[in-house]
Amino acid sequence: MKFFLDTANLDEIREAAALGVLDGVTTNPTLLSKQVGGDDFKKILKQVCDVVKGPVCAEVVSEDAEGMVREAKELAGIDEHIVIKIPMVRNGLKAIGKLSGEGLATAATLVFSPSQALLAARAGAAYVIPFIGRLEDASHYGTDLVVDIVDIFDNYDFETEVMVASVRSPLQVVEVAMAGADIVTVPPKVIDQMITHPMTEAGVKRFLEDWQKLGAKI
Repeated sequence: MKFFLDTANLDEIREAAALGVLDGVTTNPTLLSKQVGGDDFKKILKQVCDVVKGPVCAEVVSEDAEGMVREAKELAGIDEHIVIKIPMVRNGLKAIGKLSGEGLATAATLVFSPSQALLAARAGAAYVIPFIGRLEDASHYGTDLVVDIVDIFDNYDFETEVMVASVRSPLQVVEVAMAGADIVTVPPKVIDQMITHPMTEAGVKRFLEDWQKLGAKI
């Protein structure tokens, strides 16, 4: 499974890249607004692409299909690694179909049902992005959605990848990995939580204490 980082903060992205586990980045208007003002978001996206050298998702904000397509082409011009995130609504589906037909990579975001994912894949989306955390906020088991989408895509050999978002814990990462998700996009704190385990820290401390008793050097 590939790991994307859900942030627009360059320092966080560079740190994840240094860990050797970073395959891509997802951004959205909210994340970008925390980092930049005005047209500076284009500069930030370009810098992110230069660091990641892999897929970097940037989201349109128009509500009509024509506006989405126009914005998508503007965003795609920033760097070859840009993937266009488009909300899974009626006009979004129209935009996905048109952009995919022109060879631009799209990601259907805010997916909350298998039927939405199926339509997005059929329209040519490179990725579908189910939001499992928000589903669980509404008392639905988010991993069930991932299982259903993966099963459907396997049935019909869709090339569309399943990128799970709204992930809030290491346990959710493990669950969606077991469900067969292609990608998980997580905030930096989840990566930190996945690395850390109290038994690992205790083991390191014990080994170092024993080595100090030996008085040797490597």
